[in-house]
Amino acid sequence: MVVKVNGDNKHVSPDDTLYDLISFLNLADRVMAAAVNMKIVKKTEWSRYILKPDDKIELLDFVGGG
Repeated sequence: MVVKVNGDNKHVSPDDTLYDLISFLNLADRVMAAAVNMKIVKKTEWSRYILKPDDKIELLDFVGGG
C-alpha cells in the first residue's frame, strides 16, 4: 500500500507500524516528532500505530541554529 511521507509516496506493507517505517528509512535516531494526518503520534505509540492506505505522515527533526 502507499502512504505519503513528507510529501513523497512510499510503499509499505499492510501491517507496518509507524516505527517500522521510520526504521526502514533509517531515521530512528533523527526523528523527534511524527504526525499522521495532521495528528501528533507520541513516540511511545509509534510501534503500535498501524499505518493505513493513503496516510499522510510528517516526520520532523529539530535542527539547532542561530
